[in-house]
Amino acid sequence: MGNNKYTPPKVWINATNGGNKWANINRPVSGSTHDKDLPVGEHLLQLYSLGTPNGQKVTILLEELLALGIKEAEYDAYLINIGEGEQFSSGFVEVNPNSKIPALVDRSGNERVNVFESASILVHLAEKFGHFLPNEGNARTQTFNWLFWAQGSAPFLGGGFGHFYAYADEKQEYPINRFAMEAKRQLDVLDKQLSKHTYVAGEEYSIADMAIWPWYGNLVLGHLYDAAEFLQVETYTNVVRWAKMLEEREAVQRGRVVNRSWGEEWEQVPERHSAEDIDSVLKLRP
Repeated sequence: MGNNKYTPPKVWINATNGGNKWANINRPVSGSTHDKDLPVGEHLLQLYSLGTPNGQKVTILLEELLALGIKEAEYDAYLINIGEGEQFSSGFVEVNPNSKIPALVDRSGNERVNVFESASILVHLAEKFGHFLPNEGNARTQTFNWLFWAQGSAPFLGGGFGHFYAYADEKQEYPINRFAMEAKRQLDVLDKQLSKHTYVAGEEYSIADMAIWPWYGNLVLGHLYDAAEFLQVETYTNVVRWAKMLEEREAVQRGRVVNRSWGEEWEQVPERHSAEDIDSVLKLRP
């Protein structure tokens, strides 16, 4: 621990600008910073996103629906470059006033429907197409339990552990230890649940799995933060089993590369307008 002791001022002043690559896009106010309309493709579902874990949730579900032969789930996916502040355009803020990806516009009904927050998008699409969310009973409740567990837990993994372990300007012992402990506790919760069930919410694959895999599945498979050894993820054997099982699904492989502009060549599909956009990239897989 350093010798410099921080004393909070009586009134907070924004002093977060600095070398961190995300510093310039964080603001203490909401709303748009510039006027720009969102692009619109030919399909009734328009997704504006980025291939981060939160973005992957939605594209995995859409690809799973398409794999079932549901043509109405065809979608256009446009890249929102959050490093360049594109989430603060007037068009994006109109869809999501919170300026976070992903955001979906559903034009299939009598009126345009804006949907934001990844869990809300998952529920909207699952109910719209009648798949991956039980209609009633305990199975539906358990799916919601774990879907909202993910919504409440992932910020500790992403904004907490991931920020201080992988992205902060300098490594700080206290926050890394604090959030590593929470990340491991969450992995333990998930591991114990998966010791009793094939999938997170039970014996059926659901939107709960799609919400949780991009965070915790990617983490234990070594695709997130390069922290697998640090967190000893191999000890969570049930999470690893589940993560590998889902990674083998073709729709998961397809969904995880959409709106992605980094990594290996076969992982990058910045925009998606048809199945061929993904096909042409995945054929480059080693």
